Amino acid sequence: MLDKKRGVKNVAVSIAFKILILIADVLVRRFLIQYIGNGVNGINSLFKSILNFLAVAELGVGSAITFCMYKPIVEGDNDKVSALYGLFTKLYLIIGGIIAVVGCAVIPALPFLAKDYESVDVNLYLTFALMLLSVVMTYMFSSKTSLINAYKNNYITTTISSLGQLLQCGLQIVVLILTKSFVWYLVCRIVAVAVQWGVTELIARKKHGGIIKNKQRIDADTKKDVTQKVKAMFMHKIGAVLVNTADSIIISAFIGIEILGKYSNYTTIMVAMTGVLALCFSPLTSVIGHMFVEENAETARKYHSFFHTFNFVLGAVFFLGYYSIIDYLIVFLFQKAGGVDLRMIRAVSFIITLNYFIQFMRHASLLFRDATGTFYHDRWKPLIEGGVNIGLSIAFVFLFNRLWGEEFAVVGVIVATIITNMTICHIVEPHVLFKYAFKSNAKSYYLKNYVYILIFAAALTAMHFCSVDLSSNVASFFANGFISLGLSIPICVAAAFLNKDFRHYAAVTWRRLKSKLGKKQAVAATTSDEIIITVEEPDTINEKSESTKEDISSPDVTSVAFKSLDTMEETQSAATIIETVPKICMTEEATTTTKLQPQSPSSSTRRKVQVSKKLKSKLSNRASRGKKKH
Repeated sequence: MLDKKRGVKNVAVSIAFKILILIADVLVRRFLIQYIGNGVNGINSLFKSILNFLAVAELGVGSAITFCMYKPIVEGDNDKVSALYGLFTKLYLIIGGIIAVVGCAVIPALPFLAKDYESVDVNLYLTFALMLLSVVMTYMFSSKTSLINAYKNNYITTTISSLGQLLQCGLQIVVLILTKSFVWYLVCRIVAVAVQWGVTELIARKKHGGIIKNKQRIDADTKKDVTQKVKAMFMHKIGAVLVNTADSIIISAFIGIEILGKYSNYTTIMVAMTGVLALCFSPLTSVIGHMFVEENAETARKYHSFFHTFNFVLGAVFFLGYYSIIDYLIVFLFQKAGGVDLRMIRAVSFIITLNYFIQFMRHASLLFRDATGTFYHDRWKPLIEGGVNIGLSIAFVFLFNRLWGEEFAVVGVIVATIITNMTICHIVEPHVLFKYAFKSNAKSYYLKNYVYILIFAAALTAMHFCSVDLSSNVASFFANGFISLGLSIPICVAAAFLNKDFRHYAAVTWRRLKSKLGKKQAVAATTSDEIIITVEEPDTINEKSESTKEDISSPDVTSVAFKSLDTMEETQSAATIIETVPKICMTEEATTTTKLQPQSPSSSTRRKVQVSKKLKSKLSNRASRGKKKH
């Protein structure tokens, strides 16, 4: 069964922190451009791309680790979990060493990768070495992060990494204002990573100390299975790196760091937005992995159908919104700080939007691929994908530059990425997932997926021609934002309505939410009511016996009230009242009587029975409704 509660917690925490980090990153970039310049901004983007490229050495161990731990965790096999943890710790240390060595080997080639770097007063070698150190440090505690995630506690690791990034951003802003130094800017990264390392160590040992201390050797079959999955994820990592990070390196090497700086402003906002949206998927990997172990393939396929449509709905709203306002955001966020025009031609923002939407539409399939462990079967796809992308990007950068100029050369690089995604990724990945995980054919998925992409491309084109440019940038910002909503909402409603799996799971979620809210309201309503019953004991046992006889013939208000409750016992609201009300206070002698005597002026025994008028009326009304119902 899908652990919806844990999944929602993982997603909610991830999205909340991602939004905060988005705001912090934008502020840091603004101060970086303002105090050091757009050229350094370009170099910073180049360094990140190179290190992301080197991170291919990670081999996809993170995904392989988490997947391999799902089954022994579900089965309660702690010895196997401990053995896997020990293996992965060794692998991560080896990987960190490989990245350090290869990174040092890249340092002499930096001047060739940063065209026109002489215009910026920055020591390329020192600054790159500092950033390399901050990346290598993360591999020292990656196995503990994966261990926490495997137990479906992604929200914990997300909180640690997010707070670390927020600390880094805060320190960097202070350092930029005080020192205007790129070196100290990068030192802040090292400090933040060190804090994350320490906190992760403490929490992992507190929550899973038994797993960490329990030294076990991995058996031959498990080691073979892990090795197979690691090799497969290595191929996928290469493909992702060659497609995504290669674009920035090609732009820097063939066009220049100034253009890369402008381009990175657009992609920073885009990557931040897609990062937030991706958190609707990635924190669910462990939850879906557990569900896949416990449920059948057909149930998993229906969930995938739901997430695919959900994928499109999110993309249509946010990516159209991005295109409608991105140029105005660049002016608001960066241009005033830099003092120069940092906007690019409209064609660049159009092609960036289309490219990232096409990549975003892979999230549902990639989520289920990682959760079900089917990444081994398309392990050769990323190598072909990466090789084709680099070849086309270099060819198009020269072609578009010759035909239309430097900024259109950027368009050529992105067009190459779009072709690669459409002709390779969107064909191979669904085929493997449906064949090996869902045991079914992917034809219906292909049709729906390409229809979604065509619909979005048409909507994006319509947005381009519907855009307005008013006298005020603020007015234009809001006007175009509302136009994008007007285009996207009807599309999303139609997509959700036409998908039966989406309708089914959306209806189930709504009913459960409505039921929970109804129960809370019922409990809140009953807590305001009360019954206060006080009893004064008879003077003698004989009087008590007489009162009992009289009471049988003429029942009092209290007995009527409780008979009304008995009548409604089958209804949920009455059951709630019976549990919370009444509270009867009586002396020890009073417990011997079975009935309460009605008040009588001539009786020697005085009994005070006070029933709140509000509750009495409420009980009577509910009793009437209960009788009508039956």
